[in-house]
Amino acid sequence: MTRQNGENRLSRRTVLKSSAALTAAGLVPTVGAQEAFPSEIELGGRTSGWIGQSPDEIADERNPTLRLEAGQEYTLTWENLDGAQHNFNIEDEDGNDLVSTDLFSESGETQTVEFTAEEGMAEYYCGPHPQSMRGDIEFVGETADGEEAAEPTQLIGEGPIVGLETVAEGLTAPVTLQVADEDADRRFIVDQTGYIYVHDDDGLQEEPFLDVSDQLVEFQDFDERGLLGLAFHPEFEDNGRFFVRYSSPPREGTPEEYDHTFVLSEFRTADEEHSTADPDSERTLLEIPEPQFNHNSGPIAFGPDGYLYVATGDGGGANDTGTGHVEDWYDENEGGNGQDTAENLLGGILRLDVDVDGETSETSEDGGDAEGDERAYGIPDDNPLVDMDGHRDEYYAWGMRNPWGGMSFTGDGEFLMADVGQNRFESVNHVQRGGNYSWNVKEGTHCFSTETPSEPAEDCPESTPEDVRGGEELLDPVIEYPHDLGLLESAGAENEDGEDAENGNETGSDGEPVGVSITGGYLYAGGEIDELENTYVFGDWSRNGEDPGTVFLARPPEEWLDEVDVGGGAEDTFLEPPTGDDEETEPSEGTTRDGLWPIERIQLEGDAAEDGRPTGFVYGFGRGADGELYILTTTTSTVEGEGAVHRLVSTDEQERRGEHN
Repeated sequence: MTRQNGENRLSRRTVLKSSAALTAAGLVPTVGAQEAFPSEIELGGRTSGWIGQSPDEIADERNPTLRLEAGQEYTLTWENLDGAQHNFNIEDEDGNDLVSTDLFSESGETQTVEFTAEEGMAEYYCGPHPQSMRGDIEFVGETADGEEAAEPTQLIGEGPIVGLETVAEGLTAPVTLQVADEDADRRFIVDQTGYIYVHDDDGLQEEPFLDVSDQLVEFQDFDERGLLGLAFHPEFEDNGRFFVRYSSPPREGTPEEYDHTFVLSEFRTADEEHSTADPDSERTLLEIPEPQFNHNSGPIAFGPDGYLYVATGDGGGANDTGTGHVEDWYDENEGGNGQDTAENLLGGILRLDVDVDGETSETSEDGGDAEGDERAYGIPDDNPLVDMDGHRDEYYAWGMRNPWGGMSFTGDGEFLMADVGQNRFESVNHVQRGGNYSWNVKEGTHCFSTETPSEPAEDCPESTPEDVRGGEELLDPVIEYPHDLGLLESAGAENEDGEDAENGNETGSDGEPVGVSITGGYLYAGGEIDELENTYVFGDWSRNGEDPGTVFLARPPEEWLDEVDVGGGAEDTFLEPPTGDDEETEPSEGTTRDGLWPIERIQLEGDAAEDGRPTGFVYGFGRGADGELYILTTTTSTVEGEGAVHRLVSTDEQERRGEHN
């Protein structure tokens, strides 16, 4: 695979220049003057990246930046960690090789490279894997004009080149793609307009698997309501059970001034082959009154523990305030549902046992089921609020604004969920049992203000008071990016009206736009695209609210990957649940603010890509039974576009198929 040059590449120079400004503004850590590395450097090499070994400051770091001093002689020794074919190269900014070694592929073998650092050296890389195994070279000390050399810090890097192959068209607004645990090779595509379609070896079936369009609200031009989630029971092949999440007109129990009702229902298939759904088999499990049309969330999924996880938004509007938004413990901000776990089920992740009926509910008004009603689901015994009086025991985690996109579990229970931001930042949380993810005290890692959402205070709480669920840490995301590369630098010029960024409103800053509304994706578990190994792939709905979206990847740290099973397996790892006493809940390692995962923009190629981006708005992602990933797009920001599903493929595979067409 060759590197891509020209307009399709995100300019490294542009990224570094923008990042330098952000460093000064405090968005990325200030680097300051640093010393050059000692003359001996050690790395490990594997397909997913170079791994720092020595000096200690780069130990276990993926593709570490090599800080060199011009004219200094260096000895670099690297070890082959995976038995794949690798070599070591250094190139200048024009892509010309200055250092190049022989290829070798024996696991455990080492290679030593001796070279003299030259000012023109820009990057080092592996020839067979130039996208995933690539790092920067930076020079410290004085420049030619005697000034201290600046050390740029990348905010969003240039990612690998990946093919985009369209596999289904004729949809309107596809939001998710799911598969069942069955022998049949089928993918189920959920369209926001109320249809579920089957995609198989013969393409997209004309007749829908399920049609609930007549049970939905009436759409407006831009709308976040509709058919939003699908999950198949782990024993679907035996019992034909599956679950959907949709927005209906207000049902009984929904206050008159509210917008609609959140519905979670179970359906069954109509025959033993599970070829189609039985529309008359619907059984409503849960209804939640929704005060506004937006922030509905929608993802549902079964975890490795066999329980159904259900994401809920904060109720909509903006800032987690207004009609349907309760008061919480943080007096500096109005609202909000994100921090409340007593009055309703909005702004978090619920965890339900759908294989048993539950006990009688004891909830307050507008809480999601009438007081005294018997619930159509059970509550897992280890849900974190089960033994806490006055709190909703459906909750698994809380403090969220609008979880959207893929709900990405690993085999051992690790769980990633994107949360759409307000005016400034988008984020992905490592969701764990009993975790509080900070909204609306914070937006991502940053303080939030309901009065001036674009100019929040610098200081805010890092935990709840001890009388709020025993005192719990406000957890930071593992992934975060700004709407605009110049966001903090021009914060004084940003609007203060609190309008939703995901509706396409500008933030007022004049830097390079990054995105406005995150779309969560999945950990890559396939085997076709080496460059995506051990990455989390996600996107943004639109670059600026008007143009199509973007697809990113993030690289979890090695220690996180060592603890999880991306493909399937072992046991859950949890936060300790709140106890109601004076002890504070401690987060597990890797979820605190000590480091965000690095982000890269994937460079897409194919008929459905232009300038490295998809040609449509990025509504959703899917992961097939083989672990390969799909991107779901539509041509407009309304529920009236031309929707399609695209598969991520290696460029080698894309070229091979092109030769046979």
